[in-house]
Amino acid sequence: MSKIQLGATLFCYGTEYARYEYDFADCVKAAALAGASGYEIVGTQMIPSYPQVSQEFLGLIQELRATYGIGPVAYAANNDKGLMPERNLTDDEMLADAIIDLKAAHKLGCSVMRAQYMLSPAAFERLAPYAELYQIKVGIEIHNPETPLSPLMQEYLAVIKNTGSNHLGFIPDFGCFAIAPNKAHWIKALERGVAEEHLELAAELRYQGVSLAEAREQLSERGAHPAINEALQGMYGFVQFKSKEQLPQLLSELKEILPYCFELHGKFHYLGEDLREPSIPYEEILAVVAESDFVGYLMCEYEDELYCGGTEFTKRQMKMAKQLLGQMK
Repeated sequence: MSKIQLGATLFCYGTEYARYEYDFADCVKAAALAGASGYEIVGTQMIPSYPQVSQEFLGLIQELRATYGIGPVAYAANNDKGLMPERNLTDDEMLADAIIDLKAAHKLGCSVMRAQYMLSPAAFERLAPYAELYQIKVGIEIHNPETPLSPLMQEYLAVIKNTGSNHLGFIPDFGCFAIAPNKAHWIKALERGVAEEHLELAAELRYQGVSLAEAREQLSERGAHPAINEALQGMYGFVQFKSKEQLPQLLSELKEILPYCFELHGKFHYLGEDLREPSIPYEEILAVVAESDFVGYLMCEYEDELYCGGTEFTKRQMKMAKQLLGQMK
């Protein structure tokens, strides 16, 4: 049986943090009040001395743990190939950065590090002895438009199996199971003057597998407002979606890779008072997880495309997850 704990990535409060409405302590407080029993910290976002972790920051972490009862359990690395203006970083350089992140995660007391697939399979394989040295489980994030067994993820799976290391694995982001358009993008398009019928046509064209160029042409011919292009780009990019008929296959892929998963990223884009995510089928996803032997955190991650702040939405996400998991016991 699975043993799922609920946490929140402090990225949920990125809007409040960027606007100086919250400082780091406020973000931790908000996560605790939402019901998180641990949190994920994005190093580049909230560690003042990144990539190093200062003693002053460690002291603040401990002070907040004593006050709110929660601390960092996961570290989100930023595997950025584009740090140099004239070229991409090499595998050696990406590996070196990942090792620095491992050290930071270890110093913070995290047990899991979320890595991105900008870290190549080859570099990921070479990271294994360092992950074992620092006792950090490193999971490659499976992020939309990838799926658990897309060709690229199969390369990482081969590395995990070939090394035999129990410190290399996956962190699936629930956005990769989307079966409907992104609600936040839809709302923004309507606010900018896009007609709902044109958004519905855009979604139908995406379901049909029509190319992005052809979809743009058809929408232009129908007189769609130019602001539809941002929503359309998302439908074909990082918030794309599959048909409901493809969901069983996606869930089958999830079931296959769950034994190698260290954390689950509970991505959500919008959550009304009905506690239903319009694009991501949480009930079906969590049913698969609940029947597995997964042990770890479901880490709430609000993607604030509406720039309204994550405080209330994160509370709703926690409530939704508790309700769904409680129904599955």
